[in-house]
Amino acid sequence: MNLLVTGGAGFIGSNFIHYLMASQSHDSLVNYDLLTYAGNLANLADINDDSRYTFVQGDITDEAHVNAIIKDYRIDGIVNFAAESHVDRSILNPNAFVSSNFVGLSVLLNAARKFNIRLVQISTDEVYGTAKFHQAFDENGALKPSSPYSATKASADLLALAYFKTYGTDICITRSANNYGRFQFPEKLIPLMVVNGLLGKKLPIYGKGENSRDWLNVVDNCAAIDAVLRSGKSGQIYNIAGHYYRTNLEVVNQIVQELGLSKSQIEFVSDRPANDLQYMIDDSKIRSELGWHPQVSFSQGLRATIKWYVNHAAWWRPLLKQVKNR
Repeated sequence: MNLLVTGGAGFIGSNFIHYLMASQSHDSLVNYDLLTYAGNLANLADINDDSRYTFVQGDITDEAHVNAIIKDYRIDGIVNFAAESHVDRSILNPNAFVSSNFVGLSVLLNAARKFNIRLVQISTDEVYGTAKFHQAFDENGALKPSSPYSATKASADLLALAYFKTYGTDICITRSANNYGRFQFPEKLIPLMVVNGLLGKKLPIYGKGENSRDWLNVVDNCAAIDAVLRSGKSGQIYNIAGHYYRTNLEVVNQIVQELGLSKSQIEFVSDRPANDLQYMIDDSKIRSELGWHPQVSFSQGLRATIKWYVNHAAWWRPLLKQVKNR
């Protein structure tokens, strides 16, 4: 396939490109990324000279440019990772999230319709809102987003489904649990705690640290997205879960232990507005229909992720000036 990977210089996008380059030797990839603060070409420096890979800087809201790229590179499918994704930033500046997450997807949907190609929209479990009474949401669960970030992703999902129903556009949607792994910008929980720990700084946790998340290794998510791209049914949503539920405090305590830090570095700070207590999704659909299941346990994956950040200070140090403080 000739694939357009939008947002391919970001965390999940760059991991997805690495995954495809290693597992799908006949694919050619165009990485289309605006290179905002979270887009980092250093994530892909090791494949710059691979003939199967091309980088093009661009904005997914630029319809003429998107269409030209699809035509020039004879694109067969689009995987859309391009998004503003940090909840804290969405509270401070929701307009940027509307532009990238909703308007940008509308441009890609028009392109997918025009060129009759598949589009896989990368969404999030946060569109369902907090899971009450430990009840997992399946793909038919009501959408109850709590932040501007999750609201724009939910809106984008609905627009994609409308294109399928109205025009027959070939779309699939993935909604994954909290991803972690290498190349994650150091404002998200795990890299922020590791980096702060290495620098001898406080480890700020929202509220009492009781918010629970399902943690999914990014490589497992990439495998699931690839399965949806190639074998998913058009017009369908696929939840992707790890089923490794940990509170924020439990995650931070494990990082403290792995790095040999003092628990006195942990600092509880005021919670952010409308912070969901728990996310929980039912991913039996992708397991039964596409045969996917996660391969990396949380303890194994977290240990490897911590080790990566310890060994790659040259990657994260230049990014610290752009990190939003809690």
